[in-house]
Amino acid sequence: MGSNDRLPATDLPSPFGEFRGNLSDSELRETAYEIFVGACRSTGGKPLTYIPQSERNERSPSPSLLSYGSSASHSSISPSLQRSATSTAASKVKKALGLRSSNNSPGKESVSSKSKKPVTVGELMRVQMRVSEQNDSRIRRGLLRIAAGQLGKRIESIVMPLELLQQFKSSDFTDKKEYEAWQMRNLKVLEAGLLLHPHLPLDKSDTGSQRLRQFIRGALERPIETGKNNESMQFLRSTVMSLAFRSFDGSVSETCHWADGFPLNLRLYQMLLEACFDANEETSVIEEVDEVIELMKKTWVTLGLNQMLHNLCFSWILFHRYITTGQVENDLLFAANNQLAEVAKDAKSMKDPVYTKVLSSALSSILGWAEKRLLAYHDTFSGTNIESMESIVSLGVTSAKILVEDISNEYRRKRKEEVDVARNRVDTYVRSSLRTAFAQRMEKADSRRRLSKNLPNPLPVLCILANDIGELATNEKEVFSPILKRWHPLAAGVAVATLHACYGSELKQFVSGIMELTPDAVQVLRAADKLEKDLVQIAVEDSVDSEDGGKAIIREMPPYEAETAIANLVKEWIKTRVDRMKEWVDRNLQQEVWNPRVNKERIAPSVVEVLRTMDETLDAFFQLPILMHPALLPDLMTGIDRCLQHYITKAKSGCGTRNTYVPTMPALTRCTRGSKIWKKKEKVQVTQRRKPQVGTVNGDSSFGIPQMCVRINTLQHIRAELDAFEKRIITHLRNCESAHVDDFANGLGKKFDLAASASLEGIQQLCDAAAYKVIFHDLSHVLWDGLYVGEPASSRIEPLLTELEQNLEIIADTVHNRVRTRVITEVMKASFDGFLLVLLAGGPSRSFSQQNAQIIQEDFKSLRDLFWSNGDGLPIDLIDKFSKTVEDVLSLFRANTQSLIDNFKRRTLDSYGPSAKSRLPLPPTSGQWDRDEPNTLLRVLCHRNDEAATKFLKKTYDLPKKL
Repeated sequence: MGSNDRLPATDLPSPFGEFRGNLSDSELRETAYEIFVGACRSTGGKPLTYIPQSERNERSPSPSLLSYGSSASHSSISPSLQRSATSTAASKVKKALGLRSSNNSPGKESVSSKSKKPVTVGELMRVQMRVSEQNDSRIRRGLLRIAAGQLGKRIESIVMPLELLQQFKSSDFTDKKEYEAWQMRNLKVLEAGLLLHPHLPLDKSDTGSQRLRQFIRGALERPIETGKNNESMQFLRSTVMSLAFRSFDGSVSETCHWADGFPLNLRLYQMLLEACFDANEETSVIEEVDEVIELMKKTWVTLGLNQMLHNLCFSWILFHRYITTGQVENDLLFAANNQLAEVAKDAKSMKDPVYTKVLSSALSSILGWAEKRLLAYHDTFSGTNIESMESIVSLGVTSAKILVEDISNEYRRKRKEEVDVARNRVDTYVRSSLRTAFAQRMEKADSRRRLSKNLPNPLPVLCILANDIGELATNEKEVFSPILKRWHPLAAGVAVATLHACYGSELKQFVSGIMELTPDAVQVLRAADKLEKDLVQIAVEDSVDSEDGGKAIIREMPPYEAETAIANLVKEWIKTRVDRMKEWVDRNLQQEVWNPRVNKERIAPSVVEVLRTMDETLDAFFQLPILMHPALLPDLMTGIDRCLQHYITKAKSGCGTRNTYVPTMPALTRCTRGSKIWKKKEKVQVTQRRKPQVGTVNGDSSFGIPQMCVRINTLQHIRAELDAFEKRIITHLRNCESAHVDDFANGLGKKFDLAASASLEGIQQLCDAAAYKVIFHDLSHVLWDGLYVGEPASSRIEPLLTELEQNLEIIADTVHNRVRTRVITEVMKASFDGFLLVLLAGGPSRSFSQQNAQIIQEDFKSLRDLFWSNGDGLPIDLIDKFSKTVEDVLSLFRANTQSLIDNFKRRTLDSYGPSAKSRLPLPPTSGQWDRDEPNTLLRVLCHRNDEAATKFLKKTYDLPKKL
């Protein structure tokens, strides 16, 4: 890139302060060159020649950086500018800065190597600073004249523009305009150095400065005649010298001050330092930079500079050159960064206010430029320029550290351990850049969503964003974090924590707007869950070696609880479905008539509908696009369980229980046939049986025996379906991508306990109710009103058996074969209870003699045989089991009265003890008949139709003598 191609750096103001002098860069450069040559001036002699390394190797076994020709007169010359420009020895400066040697970089040869001619360092500087040979010759000639006229004077005691004006006149120039421009430049330099930017502040009452200002203004309008010792020049000399040799204490200084005021001196030194860059390749530092800088140091005394200011200026020049040449040469950036490290060392000890001001300005400019790129480094860096990132971060961090640690008074008031400047800056860069990158990805995802809205099943924005952020995090971890980790050990962790927070904010808004479980909602929440796991994994891996194990970073990442949000939505979905099912149960049951002829299974149509709805709900649940079916399945099963329990409760309600149909046991009495005691009780109970109480046994047809059998079948059907339901659930679980082996057990851990228990209890209750309804309600006319009323021989059991058989046939035809035995068994038990109730509590219309025992025994055998049905009915051992109590009681009917009385007395005394001897207490009615139980024995005696029984009962309990 040529000099004319240099890019403007308008965004980088000079850190050297506002320069008010009306001097162009070329004028400043020429003045800087004059100072440089003056500082390195020679006293004459032949220029030293450049000897290539190869020739030197042949001449001398130990070549030096400085070689002198044999014709040179060592006593008559100053070797500074005549030193040979060596380009072969490795540059210590370039090595320190991390710059590659031009010899190793094709196409980046220095001027000296391109010219192929022997040159001196002075000649190299002339070319680098773009000074013509004619001007260079005039400058050297002028310096020789000055030296001749002021023999022994050092450069720092000479005001060079003044002396040059004194040495040259218009005839020394080929062109009048050139002379006038030259004169004007020198006068403007004097103005800048003595009036505009003086080393010492000017006193407002200083007449010398006012006179010089007027003189220069006049000379600029009308050039003066220089090169003579005329009045104008004498006035100029006296005025300039009085101003240049001022000192702080008022004495006359030995050193003149005309080029060491800020920022003039830094601008002039900037021009010199820029000569370190190859004039033909502006991004390349010349190979002779070591020797050139060594010579530049000779100007420090004139410019009032030192090593620290040199380090600061050189850092800025390297940095500025990188910017103005298009930011393409990363070596310059690397070099600026390395040079800034030296500045950082200097800043620790340097407290000069002028230096501090320039330092602060330069660093603020560098930091501002760096942070403009680092606060959004995802936009700045890519695969093509990533190698420059480390240097830019280092520039920014180093600048910030110096500004905070060495310049900021605030920092000094704190303990340094409390502030990790580098880490804090990088932390800021990471968070800022990732927030910016996130916002860009968000906008991009939104745009892609709009473009795809007409496509089938377009992805929600947050799904697209989650995928993009996952890629961004991975890229961060692989590309940027390894660089940033040098200053921040948890760079990747901070990055993913920032992304986690950004996405979490969007997710929170999304979740707050979700009212129900939708495919979009589940997709987003699943994507969020996956993203979170990926981000946390990166944070954990990044912080494995940190002091706290990454706890601080993880605390920055409060869980999205996407799974919880999904679970809550699914629970709400389950609740809605369960509530709907419950309404469905109620609506179906209201219309149910329990007709056994509706279907061949003889089950309620309502249960078919309810189970179908539950099956559909189960299928719908497993079709939800979630990963937590096993975890949430118990909630659904509990809901279904409660619905079924509700159905079962409703299905059996109103059917009554055993106690609904069994008459209340009448008080123990022995009365005449016309007594109203039994009849009073009978009136209540029979009325209840034939016209049941409201809310217990409704009078409609839905509570007939066939209908009750349908209810029993229905509950049995539910029991069977529960098993099938559980098998279907296991099949669903096997097809779940998230299910584990344990889930098959855990998922069914609760099972349908409520429904299973309720169906078992319901079947038992309905069996009991149906059985006792048949015996004590439907057949009461042949049991209570017929059996053994009056003369036992003429009112035997056949009418009861006939009607009971018809009812058993209805039950056998209607009830499901899985519960048929249970129902008929309950009917058998009810019939046995009814038979005993007639014998022991049948009231005054029934009385039995000892001879009637045979009839009763035969009737009971007939009743047993009905249930045995020649082996087609109930098992004989089952019949025997429930016949035992009846058989035991029947043995009492066969016993003579005295043995009954003796037995009764013995059992009563056993129950009540010796106190019962004087008067036998009346045993309470338990209803649990047993041949050894006093109340049972007493009731047999009460129904015994003979004199002995009558006398005993009258004497003992004052019961009536006649039945």
